[in-house]
Order: sequence, then C-alpha cells, then structure tokens
Amino acid sequence: MSYRMALITGASSGIGAAMARALPLETGLLLTARDEGRLRKLAAELAVPGRRIEIVAADLADESGRDLVIEHADRAAIDFIAYSAGVGWQGDFLDTRRHHARETVAVNVIAPTELLHALLPGMVARAKESAERAGLIVVSSMAAFNAMPGLASYAASKSFQLQLVQGLARELKKDPIDILALCPTYTRTEFFSRGGLPEPEWAMSADAVARAGLAALGRRPMQVFGRRQLPQPILQLVAFNPMILPWRWPRRFASGLLRWWRLPRRYGERAEPRR
Repeated sequence: MSYRMALITGASSGIGAAMARALPLETGLLLTARDEGRLRKLAAELAVPGRRIEIVAADLADESGRDLVIEHADRAAIDFIAYSAGVGWQGDFLDTRRHHARETVAVNVIAPTELLHALLPGMVARAKESAERAGLIVVSSMAAFNAMPGLASYAASKSFQLQLVQGLARELKKDPIDILALCPTYTRTEFFSRGGLPEPEWAMSADAVARAGLAALGRRPMQVFGRRQLPQPILQLVAFNPMILPWRWPRRFASGLLRWWRLPRRYGERAEPRR
C-alpha cells in the first residue's frame, strides 16, 4: 500500500526513523520528534526530487506540542500515521520520580489518544473521497501483555495502546482504513544506551520491526514480532497466555526469589526498549 503523506512520531531514531526509511519514496513525510537536528538530518537523507518532507520539532508530553503536531498533520492532509514515540523509565514504581511517571503517561497514553481522536476523522473522510485506504500503525510492545516489575508504568501504557488500537480496529472495520498494533520484543534503539544499560544480545533491528509492521498492515489488527518468527496465531496465543511456556516457570520463580531478597536482576529480564 502506498500513501500520499505520512505522519511519523518519534522519527528522530529507532523504529520511527526506520518507518520513515521503509516507506516508498513516493510517500511524503511529516516527521516529528523533540530533536530538530536529527529530524533535519533524516529529512536530508530521505529527500528525493519532488518528495514532500516536513519536520515538526515538538514534545508530545506537552499539550502545546501535541496541538502543534495536530495542526501540521491537518494541514498536510495525512493518510497514514505511524505512532512510534514512546517513553519508559526503569525502576520500581514507588522510587520513580513523579515527572518521569507523568511523562510516560503523557507520551504513551495521552498523546496517541489526542492525536488519533483529532486526525482519524479527516483521514477516513479523505479516504472515502479518494476511494483509497488510510493506514495507522501504533508501536506498542510485548510488554503490553504482562505486568513488568521495574517498568510498571511503561507496561501499563503499552497495554493501553494495544487495547485502544484493537478497539479502533473494530469500531472502524467498515471504514477505508487499515489499523495495526505492532508489538515487538527487545529492539535495538537508544533506550539502553540512555539508561547506561547493556543491550540484550537477542535484540532485533528497528528496520526489521518497521518492515514487519508495514507488511502486516491491512492483514490483521495486531502483529506480534519476536526473535522466533512463528506463525502469528501461535505468537499471539503465547502473548496472551504467557504461562503456557514451560521455560517461563523457572525464570518467574527465580525472579520472585530475587525480589524477595531485594537483589538486582539482570536488566534484560525486566526491561523493554524505549521507543
């Protein structure tokens, strides 16, 4: 599916930048993130004659930043959204700074809710007028399926995204728009380096995750993406019923003992990449 104009949040790095690179050259881009310098660099990298590329430096944690993105997206008449922006802070919930918890909820919950509420009606209307289809991908996470001690707010926010997208997919199933919740596992982004933490050896590339999401759009409302690419029905069954995996029992038991003794655990067992 080729789109005329795509809004990509979190476009300065990670899965957002990979989404921008994976879209066809005929698709115009509206790139937004906080880092204007990185946005300009990506725009220059992806520029070809005749291609429309705009950047909007905005912080989705702030209402003014969200309003600015909505204004530019309306003006650009977008027909595709990749919501890739995301924040996650590692640490026990009661030890987390309040402004970090507030930022997680603002970027992962409030921002996608406000952007989609404001932009989807226009996207659907334009798709009906042009007899084409619009598209929406929200980058959730495998963290959406389980409680994650040490990343409680992050996992809860990703669960919200998953439920929101699944609800929208049902509400808009008769409209000309394809909707997907993309749920990858560990992905090579800057989440780990920003936290001064080791990156799991098995982390996937952001490019692979972006390509998988675009390939799945229009085929199903949810794409679970892990290291072992089993058929989606099996991956989704495991995701929604994680205790059916025998190898999780020893890890959960050991994890409980470590928490009881208040000993540090390996970060790779409790964290999810920042997007």
